[in-house]
Amino acid sequence: MDSTRIIAVRHGETAWNVDTRLQGHLDIALNDKGQWQAGRVARALASEPIAAVYSSDLSRAWQTAQAIAVVHGLAVQPEPRLRERAFGHFEGRTFQDIERELPDQAELWRRRDPEFAPAGGGESLLAFRARITEAVANLAARHPAELLVLVAHGGVMDVLYRAATGQELQAPRTWQLGNAYINRMLWTGQGLTLVGWADDTHLDGDDALDEQAAA
Repeated sequence: MDSTRIIAVRHGETAWNVDTRLQGHLDIALNDKGQWQAGRVARALASEPIAAVYSSDLSRAWQTAQAIAVVHGLAVQPEPRLRERAFGHFEGRTFQDIERELPDQAELWRRRDPEFAPAGGGESLLAFRARITEAVANLAARHPAELLVLVAHGGVMDVLYRAATGQELQAPRTWQLGNAYINRMLWTGQGLTLVGWADDTHLDGDDALDEQAAA
């Protein structure tokens, strides 16, 4: 099977990223800086032979994807399976809120318990990983020997990095998941391999918030 090249991009910054407020499936738009970041990503990828742009259907990812797609005369293709992890009752709360109001659940979250799903409809890490890896495999298989752009969220980028490097779900994170970073992978029928990660040269040294400041 021919390999598929993938560029994965986390959405640009939102006001809730700045506030360290968990967004999950809530639909939060880019702030002004996030819109600038989306434009910078689009410029950086302008010469790439992109065959298709797929995006989470949430506004923060969709706006970022549209900036990239328009440069190539492409329409963004919605892929709801690329949404961020569902965080249930965590959504809309800051990290501090969660620690104070839901301490038992916060402990399980901090420990990255793979079976823990936040109350109120949240997803476990196991379910989230299965959703993302299946979606990416399905999309990549549609485009053998082509280059895809996938625009999604911090948690999605984390799953992809772990899948491409063989990291366990509970392994401490040592890699960056900044807003609007460019990440490159290769997909074959055997799965993902890492090509390059956390390229931020297009942001001209501007500090992008890491996923720890809310996805």
